[in-house]
Amino acid sequence: MKVLLINGSPRAEGNTSVALNEMIKIFEAENVETELVHIGNKTIRGCVACLKCFELGHCVFKDIVNEVAPKFMEADGFVVGTPVYYGSPNATTLAFLDRLFYSTFTKDKTMKVGAGVVICRRGGASSSFDVLNKYFAITGMAIAGSQYWNMVYGLEKGEATQDAEGLQTMRTLARNMTFLMKSIALGKEQFGLPQKEEITFTHFIR
Repeated sequence: MKVLLINGSPRAEGNTSVALNEMIKIFEAENVETELVHIGNKTIRGCVACLKCFELGHCVFKDIVNEVAPKFMEADGFVVGTPVYYGSPNATTLAFLDRLFYSTFTKDKTMKVGAGVVICRRGGASSSFDVLNKYFAITGMAIAGSQYWNMVYGLEKGEATQDAEGLQTMRTLARNMTFLMKSIALGKEQFGLPQKEEITFTHFIR
């Protein structure tokens, strides 16, 4: 099993890192390979809807999105950690996810396990968590839950280490992800993936 973790915070060693590293400890104890990629300090432009990715097989903008895309497709699990800005994931994380998921639209993500992790001072965690889950839900991924919403609290660097409940939530999330990934792998061997129909698009035009 392998999990790819994304740190969307501009601070590589901030509270988002604290939360993700708590998960990594559990993954390593469960013999799950991990890779952590820090994108929060990168310049990542948003999707421009040029549709070139359908022609090229990758995003037209040559940056970290294209570097991460093959790792994303190879991984059994995918974790996105983001700080909360104005009640939403920060702009860099959203631009990254928009382009990552759209440029890999034709690549099957069915039953890949996804988890969003959000870090905030006080408010906006649940709304940000909801935004992250939509990327997984719309692409047929399995969404991992924990004992509470996947959130950790902290403002100043290192304050997340004081959120005992939040860190326990991260550990539980990592264990649940490990169980899901292993169970799905066994299910694939015995039953295969769910049957797929050709996608039907409905457009209402006046």
